[in-house]
Amino acid sequence: MAAAKIKKGDSVVVRSGKDKGRTGTVLQVLPKDGKIVVSGVNVAVRHRKPSQANPQGGIDRSEAPMAISKVSLADPKDGKPTRVRFEDRDGKKVRVAVKSGETIDG
Repeated sequence: MAAAKIKKGDSVVVRSGKDKGRTGTVLQVLPKDGKIVVSGVNVAVRHRKPSQANPQGGIDRSEAPMAISKVSLADPKDGKPTRVRFEDRDGKKVRVAVKSGETIDG
């Protein structure tokens, strides 16, 4: 399998769907399913009946996984979507933003 271009903690921009244009931080990457969980994006709402565990009941909101193809990494320079390439810098393999040439991995 190829190296992961988007990792946990990265800042991403949603490219398509109901949340198009929104940005968020990657909370979880699910490579087997080709999905990703982004904070504040693709929020699923569940109405819960009162139970012994949760006597109040109410509405639960949580981020649902979405297709990894719907997001692009945010450029560290201006926050706009960019593609990612790998380069060998100082003997280390690092991720680089295609638009600005900025290194993504510190």
